[in-house]
Amino acid sequence: MQQDKHPEYHPVVFRDRAAGYAFLTRSTATSDETIDWDDGESYPVVDVEISSESHPFYTGKARTVDTEGRIARFERRYGGGEAS
Repeated sequence: MQQDKHPEYHPVVFRDRAAGYAFLTRSTATSDETIDWDDGESYPVVDVEISSESHPFYTGKARTVDTEGRIARFERRYGGGEAS
């Protein structure tokens, strides 16, 4: 007889502390820490660094790292582009 090879799939709360956001879903992730949810039940909680609430792609708050354009960078490195 074969043993069950699948991991336990159970409700888990994922919490993004930077955004103050948490959501309940089902996952195979485990944690020793628990949290009391709105429904009165206690669920394992997994802290994440980035979620859809704090990621710049999803929030529209993308940061511009390089403000200098490619043409200006090329001209600075290889000359002003003056015709001879």
